[in-house]
Amino acid sequence: MINKARLHKLMDDFIPHGGTPDGGMHRLTLSAEDGAARDHLAAWLAEQEMRLTVDEMGNMVGLLDWAGPDAPVVMTGSHLDSQPRGGRFDGAYGVLAACEAVQAVREAMAASGKAPRCNLAIVDWTNEEGARFQPSLLGASVYTGMMTAKDALSRKDGDGITVAEALKDIGYDGRDKPFPYPQAYIELHVECAKVLEANGQHFGAITRHWGAVKYRLAYIGRQAHTGPTPMADRHDALLGAAHLISALGAMPARAAGTLHTSVGRLEVSPNSPNVVPGEAVMFLELRSNDQAVLDWAEAEMLQAADEGAAIARVTHETRFIDRRPVGYFDEGLVALSTECAAELGHDTMRLDTIAAHDGICMIPICPSIVVNVPSVGGVCHHPSEYTAPEDIELGVEILASMLFKLCDEGLDVLKGRA
Repeated sequence: MINKARLHKLMDDFIPHGGTPDGGMHRLTLSAEDGAARDHLAAWLAEQEMRLTVDEMGNMVGLLDWAGPDAPVVMTGSHLDSQPRGGRFDGAYGVLAACEAVQAVREAMAASGKAPRCNLAIVDWTNEEGARFQPSLLGASVYTGMMTAKDALSRKDGDGITVAEALKDIGYDGRDKPFPYPQAYIELHVECAKVLEANGQHFGAITRHWGAVKYRLAYIGRQAHTGPTPMADRHDALLGAAHLISALGAMPARAAGTLHTSVGRLEVSPNSPNVVPGEAVMFLELRSNDQAVLDWAEAEMLQAADEGAAIARVTHETRFIDRRPVGYFDEGLVALSTECAAELGHDTMRLDTIAAHDGICMIPICPSIVVNVPSVGGVCHHPSEYTAPEDIELGVEILASMLFKLCDEGLDVLKGRA
């Protein structure tokens, strides 16, 4: 159904917008590179005569309104922003796959002579990655009511620039009302893990997403000279943070493979080689597929934070908390994806996702699913991230098949397949 050459050209056309010499991608949300990629997407949507909506969070939705204003809407897409010096498939693949899939479905439906029963929408969510602005899933969280626009727009990056200012800088401080909620949501994404590859599979449907707790925790001490200041007189904020980092690293061994912990970012002040740090701000994460484990880990982390403060003779404070409970995707869409994959000769592996996706925010709104194709070696958020062309094509073929069946048969087919 899909046009493979057209798909790969479309993906290649977006590489200049943040592509790096080592084959990676540096397209931070609301940067100039992101703005250029958004402009490219907007131009493509205009060529396809799809109506573009840009809301106040900069979420872009292109609508193919071909089944009439009262027809249900099936939304598909992902995000164009990347991690710093990340990979070019993570996120962007889902948006560009949606473009090709919608175009292919449009052509197939025209060739069949049938009238579509669903409208189709392509979405690019703002700040999925959470690299520049925290938390991640910012645009989708506001869209689904998990966060207020006022709160999200006031978030600042490391240079003190707010989301609102960054949106205005690239011309995507939208004035449109949020796009009406769809009746189904499908997101295609590279796996960012090696489960599919390790099992010799080429397609997976995510049935469960892990929960996550994210803290921004600050240790506050007193800066001093690292030379003459006696050790007994020091109040080293970084020493407190180091104790907590070590404690977090030891916790997963006590949770039987159901817990991941990390400190992905550390901001030390004044960050001078010969100054005892006066402040250390930690961006830490806890992730688990078991809510009870997640609750236990948070309690253990807070106890370790107190211990670190006592050892270093400093204080600590929590500046931000983001909690995401364990959840499940729609079984009807899992069944539909399995059927479409089987028709192409492929099994569907049922997966968990430990990484967050915008589709998680959509679960309370409508039947939603995230489906995966393999990442070679499970690599993600790195320039060497790679998905083989045949897997890229397979994912889009299955996505197009799912969209075609929904447009051909209507959303009631999900109930029969659940």
